[in-house]
Amino acid sequence: MTGPRLVLVGPMGVGKSTIGHLVAERLGLVYRDTDDDIVTAEGREISDIFVDDGEEHFRALERAAVRTALAEHEGVLALGGGAVLDAGTRALLRDHPVVFLTMDIDEAVRRTGLATARPLLAVNPRRTWRELMEARRPLYTEVARATVATDDRTPEEVALAVLDALELRKA
Repeated sequence: MTGPRLVLVGPMGVGKSTIGHLVAERLGLVYRDTDDDIVTAEGREISDIFVDDGEEHFRALERAAVRTALAEHEGVLALGGGAVLDAGTRALLRDHPVVFLTMDIDEAVRRTGLATARPLLAVNPRRTWRELMEARRPLYTEVARATVATDDRTPEEVALAVLDALELRKA
């Protein structure tokens, strides 16, 4: 199989980037994030894409970025929180080792707060996050081979748990 050795999915703020970097380093692989790919290609932040062009346009960019990364990247890949909303993306993920990183709502609010860089959480972040997770949790679960909780764990502990979940930890 070609493509990523590991794909991380989960809600915004769960630590996909932090954990992805740690896991990639541990495995001697390159880390890639599809949100970063979009920002680089568009020359502007995701929040600006949402404001200027709308969520539908962003999701189209995201679908293309995920498709490209799954085909090209052979390291550790992190997807944006909403990437699993697309049925085509979920179908593509079936052929890859995916880990769903989770956190509870209190941890989510602490980590994401009212950050303006997170356009979907601009109003009432607690309720919005809960609603997003109710809609997305079954989709994350559908694509994941393993689920790893991040609550009350250091990034290093989570990274090791991810490696253990996919039996990738080096002796």
